Amino acid sequence: MKFSICNELFKNMSFEEICSTVSTIGYRGVEIAPFTLCEDVRKLGRRSRVELRETVERYGLEIVGLHWLLVTPPGLHILSTDAKVREFTKDYLIELVKLNYDLGGKVLVFGSPKQRNIPKDMPREKAFELAVNLFREVSKVAEDLGCIIAFEPLARHLTNFINTVDEGVDLIEAVNMPSFMLILDVYSMSDENRPYSEIIKRGKKYLCHFHANDTNGLGPGMGNADYSDIAKALREIGYNGYLSVEILKPVEKPIDVAKKSYIFLQKIFK
Repeated sequence: MKFSICNELFKNMSFEEICSTVSTIGYRGVEIAPFTLCEDVRKLGRRSRVELRETVERYGLEIVGLHWLLVTPPGLHILSTDAKVREFTKDYLIELVKLNYDLGGKVLVFGSPKQRNIPKDMPREKAFELAVNLFREVSKVAEDLGCIIAFEPLARHLTNFINTVDEGVDLIEAVNMPSFMLILDVYSMSDENRPYSEIIKRGKKYLCHFHANDTNGLGPGMGNADYSDIAKALREIGYNGYLSVEILKPVEKPIDVAKKSYIFLQKIFK
């Protein structure tokens, strides 16, 4: 099992410092939140992209992919009632796919809860149709560039669109593209109130990425999630992708959290 970590945990650290730190701890990859690089990735030039990739490789790491895709710039929304906003969002997602390709990443995690909420008075069936159409177009570009859009079911208090693995699978099968797959996140899985192993096995066919955190939004092993059940299920389905540590709350000592998370995962997946 390979372990990576999301870069937004390390606030006030340069990208090179982050790479040095996570490499020393033992992680093999870094997952990047684009808003930590700049507000609008269309302004991130070729030279900057090459430097980011070279920095990662210099520390023996790889860029696993991107997440928190639509935090910036303002005004993005996949289900907006305004067709121009949806078009802008689709085009920006395509720019993120191109960035991911330039950085050597594979996966783009689509969570972005606020930017996917179903607007008031929009029928759920309409929202589903809009999402299918948008992701089908973006996935065509992702497929051409060898990338994967990984859709993330999120807890109900975060968004009102796609909250369970069953709903995630329904969307993936409707999009019906090999470059549109599934990510599972321990924090949001906990909201389903069913065994983690059952959720993982339900998503087996499409699972391409996994976020390791805990019921309290902190690192794996810092809450009440049953990681023995999680590890057993991942082994049983033959999962061989990354477990990427994603911390959902601000912490005072990010390096300590990164170390404790890594040690815990090493122990569980030994």
